[in-house]
Amino acid sequence: MAYKIVASQCTVCGACEFECPNAAIKMKGDIYIIDAAKCTECDGEAPKCAAVCPVPNTCVPAK
Repeated sequence: MAYKIVASQCTVCGACEFECPNAAIKMKGDIYIIDAAKCTECDGEAPKCAAVCPVPNTCVPAK
């Protein structure tokens, strides 16, 4: 399962894009998205996108 960004909560700060070790996070239009095909959930480590996001519960597991 990959992570996703809750667009309605995202402040578009860009912190997550540069922390992603798989380059799975990109700007699409005026929001950030996570490419599920590239997201590995940081291979068992704490997801870096969620760790650096200033808004709690914005980078969350996709269901």
